[in-house]
Amino acid sequence: LASAPVMVGPWLARHIYHTSELDPYFILFAFIMLVGALTNLGGQILQGYKDVSRRTLITNFIGTPLVIVLTIALLMRGRGLWGYLVAQVLGACVVLGLLIMAVRKLTPPDVFRQVGPLPPLGRQVLVFGMAALGISILEFLLAQTDKILIGFYLNPREVGIYAVAMTVVAFVPIALQSVNQIFSPTISDLHSRGEHQLLEKLFQTLTKWIFAFTLPLSIAIIIFAKPLMGIFGVEFAVGWPVLVIGTLGQLINCGTGSVGYLLLMSGHQNRLIKVQAVMAVTLIVFDLLLIPKWGIMGAVTAAALTNAGTNLLNLLQVRSSLNFTPYNRTYFRLVPAAMLTTAATLLLRREFSNATNLVTIMFCITAGYIIFGTTLLFSGLDTDDRLIADIVWSR
Repeated sequence: LASAPVMVGPWLARHIYHTSELDPYFILFAFIMLVGALTNLGGQILQGYKDVSRRTLITNFIGTPLVIVLTIALLMRGRGLWGYLVAQVLGACVVLGLLIMAVRKLTPPDVFRQVGPLPPLGRQVLVFGMAALGISILEFLLAQTDKILIGFYLNPREVGIYAVAMTVVAFVPIALQSVNQIFSPTISDLHSRGEHQLLEKLFQTLTKWIFAFTLPLSIAIIIFAKPLMGIFGVEFAVGWPVLVIGTLGQLINCGTGSVGYLLLMSGHQNRLIKVQAVMAVTLIVFDLLLIPKWGIMGAVTAAALTNAGTNLLNLLQVRSSLNFTPYNRTYFRLVPAAMLTTAATLLLRREFSNATNLVTIMFCITAGYIIFGTTLLFSGLDTDDRLIADIVWSR
């Protein structure tokens, strides 16, 4: 799969993005794909060993700063895109090496002394693996179709603006992604042991916490959308509506919680595949209809609608198959905190009307979280919430 960009990439670059400037870089793209796949495997093995903290330490707290430092150093030496890609490759190699060391340390020694043929995986594992592969392919289509069609119908400049906006949007579901890493093996464990009541209780509490942690960030990104895009350059500021619509779509994603993982890890992966397949086709149709008319606004509208539709359909599937719902009356306790945070962020936006630097915007986001958290602490926590808060605080 990694060799495919090297062989067909130049043709695609000329016929879709109408440029040959990408040709020299495909070999590095391919290498990043290969190392990235192995890094993902190492991370999943650590997750299987329930050592999420070590995985997070290696990938986030070591890998990400290392890539940032290498990128800055190489860009300052005038290496341009080559420097950025080399930084990605070196960072990925370091992360992969650390993951291999961690996996080797946690794996029983007998595994490495295995002689003869390996035991068969078994039909159940193969069926689940094929289902997971199908889901990954559909997720790839959902994530990349819009950028390809923007390049085909519009121009590389529009692709750049759209890509930067959607990269910022990708930070919105960070709470959901963090919970998914820990919650996914728990779903499998509780479901296999028949602890359905406890699983539903966890689903409800975690979904509310995911939504609560996402709200202040979403509010700040929507209110500061134009200054945020302006950080990347004056020409990027026109993409602020993309940031707003994309954030709203991700807010719905976080508001439904870990519905996809609930289906996947409880033996209902076929339901998940059906939803993903329907929404992949829907996204392609929306993109073909909206991008030629509305440009990048059409693309982000299609992406947000598809994102919302996918998660709402998954929620219905969870209700149908497991009889779970993430919502209860305690969600109303989030309303005062959300209203105060919105009002405070609007005041800060007016106070810093000329804010075009990241430090000022980060200060406003932090202030929003403090206001939201303080209000919630005094008015919005029930017994289960306080239990989780105490556990988080103690660790």
